[in-house]
Amino acid sequence: MLFTMNLSDIKINLLSGLTVALAMVPEAIAFALIAHVSPLTGLYAAIIVCLITSLFGGRPGMISGATGALAVVMVALVARHGVEYLFATVVLMGCLQTAFALLRLGKYIRMVPYPVMLGFVNGLAIVIFVAQFGHFKELNTEGIKVWMTGTSLYTMLGLTGLTVAIIYLFPKLTKAIPSSLASIFIVSSLVIFFELDTKTVGDLGSIAGDIPSFRIPDIVYDLETLKVIFPYAFLLACIGLIETLLTLNLIDDMTDTRGRPNKESMAQGFANIVTGFFGGMGGCAMIGQSMININNGALKRLSGISTAVFLASFILFLSEWIELIPLAALIGVMFVVAEKTFEWGSLRLFGKIPKEDIFVGLLVGGVTIIADLAIAVILGVIVSALFFAWNHAKRIQVRSSFNEKGWKTYELEGTLFFASTQNFHELFSIKKDPKEIVIDFKRSRVADHSAIMAIDNLANKYKILGKKLHLIHLSPDCLEILDTAKSMVEVNLVEDPKYHIADDKLG
Repeated sequence: MLFTMNLSDIKINLLSGLTVALAMVPEAIAFALIAHVSPLTGLYAAIIVCLITSLFGGRPGMISGATGALAVVMVALVARHGVEYLFATVVLMGCLQTAFALLRLGKYIRMVPYPVMLGFVNGLAIVIFVAQFGHFKELNTEGIKVWMTGTSLYTMLGLTGLTVAIIYLFPKLTKAIPSSLASIFIVSSLVIFFELDTKTVGDLGSIAGDIPSFRIPDIVYDLETLKVIFPYAFLLACIGLIETLLTLNLIDDMTDTRGRPNKESMAQGFANIVTGFFGGMGGCAMIGQSMININNGALKRLSGISTAVFLASFILFLSEWIELIPLAALIGVMFVVAEKTFEWGSLRLFGKIPKEDIFVGLLVGGVTIIADLAIAVILGVIVSALFFAWNHAKRIQVRSSFNEKGWKTYELEGTLFFASTQNFHELFSIKKDPKEIVIDFKRSRVADHSAIMAIDNLANKYKILGKKLHLIHLSPDCLEILDTAKSMVEVNLVEDPKYHIADDKLG
């Protein structure tokens, strides 16, 4: 893939990689500080995870690194047990993600409903936007963070606004350079030339360092340690995979291409294993930086590879210059990322789509903002499934008629499954029905074991009253599980359906 790119693609991906690398520096430092580890721990994770996933992942153009969603989980572990336990946890996290990929479970991300995706995207856009306001605080004389005031605040606001304006206006002059990169360069030059007093990357912490070395986490390897780190590793693995695979889905939709979720999961797992052994805090897909890349038109692996290389060069050779970049420039870039990430078209859907879908989207977005991404998505999928079950449970119905023999025929329509079994029983007038009754399943679908038990229970009630029940158009696998009703099934080899029901007895 790298050797089939033309010069234009190479330029776009290299420049985009530089832009993303610059935007990742304050993010990686901030997330490291959230997790109570050194800035270099976050930067090492950004370099290693970004490089490995870009080389071997299943979604070219997607950027991975240290993220806030993981950092907020790590902070409790570091506070209680220290950073060495964090490194061991990241290794185990990577092993769990690798197992997920080997079991080929990534395909199930396609089952996430669209309202959940909307809630995820909009929630993260708001999180990205709100997170930038933390940079508008400074330490007072008592060492407490307070909001900026006076000249320092107006300078930050002015530079941020200038960055946003350049990003939107620069493409009207030329598209040869990504507008976000141009804005960082122009605003940084103004601050340095006019010696403006404003917060810079260096205020977050020094990024100067050496190449990380391999080391096994210095902890006691026994069952007690495993009991400590496994819950954290499992939660981190879930959050990382969910954020990554949903971001992959989003990029698929934006670019009309198809990523490979299992390959991406494998690459992320391997990346986290390596990161844990090289002093990094682990990572996953970064939706903000990925959006910068995609909006720049950088859809090749080179963009992510170059991002990692630029980050490494910042640490090794250019730390003094990178630390001079004003935070306002990077804040402006992330504000634009948030604006472009938010699905503004979703606001026009109110009143046009089912209320259940609106509720799910708002629920996922809200929980993403106030709690946790993994919880938000899992909750959204569960609520969507419950709404789906409830709506389909109400759609089961029958049409009854009598034939020339006086037999009563019930023509069942709809899906018979666990949620519709109660309505199913209410459709029949068992005591008033004649001696011979026919239930026709030709227009119905028997979906699970609960449905089979409902049919069996109904047959038993007719049997107790001495009435004869005929069941027609049931599939062979239903027949295998039926008990009381088994003798009442009339098999038609030509017309009977051949589908399989979802049941544990059938393997």
